[in-house]
Amino acid sequence: MTTEQPDESAAENRSGQRATTRRQALAAVGAVGASSLAGCTALDVATGDEPATFSAGTATVADETLSETAYDLNEVTDQTVSREFEVAGSTRTVEVTNTVAEYDKAVELFDERYQAAVFAAVATPQVEVLGEAFNPIADLDADERAELIADRYEDVSDLERGSEYSTEVLGADAEVVVYTADAEIEGTGVAVELEFHVGETVEAGSDFVLPLAAYPAVFGDGENVRAMMNGIEHEQA
Repeated sequence: MTTEQPDESAAENRSGQRATTRRQALAAVGAVGASSLAGCTALDVATGDEPATFSAGTATVADETLSETAYDLNEVTDQTVSREFEVAGSTRTVEVTNTVAEYDKAVELFDERYQAAVFAAVATPQVEVLGEAFNPIADLDADERAELIADRYEDVSDLERGSEYSTEVLGADAEVVVYTADAEIEGTGVAVELEFHVGETVEAGSDFVLPLAAYPAVFGDGENVRAMMNGIEHEQA
């Protein structure tokens, strides 16, 4: 079996203002999706000439919630990953498209706008091959999920697991783990102590949705993050 590099394409930027950044939003999700397809055996996808494709819908936060929490939509991106399976001399490709809706609170430094706090809702399809379902991100533990959102900052260190709580996401109770870490706001050189809120995946129709958040501890944004998780809506593809 061979693994192709993730093919990441940005969807339409749905916000008038976009935070300065060097990396595409949560690019690590694409790599996660590819590696986690290991549970889908070559025999399952060996038949057929065209790629087996799976696409997620979109998980976004309600406008009313955004007004209450002062978060703004930064961008919504689609991230497609593919994997080839070889068996008996035949090759079959499986393609999975995840959707990431990213929100932020920005700070103005040197006449530039930089992401300080970020909230992301990741939608990933339930991959079904011959009737068997696979979830590209559900097998990640909380520490690994924390790395997805940590990618939005520079020089992250001393990631430490702290408290836990439960809150509602799409009508289900989701466990959330809170972490602290030291880092820099990307592109600024400004050092901050961060808090990460790392949710678990919840089922939404034929998708799974993962909520993630990070913010400078001085923001004290925990209640707003909880409200953002409560305000997630899901639209099926």
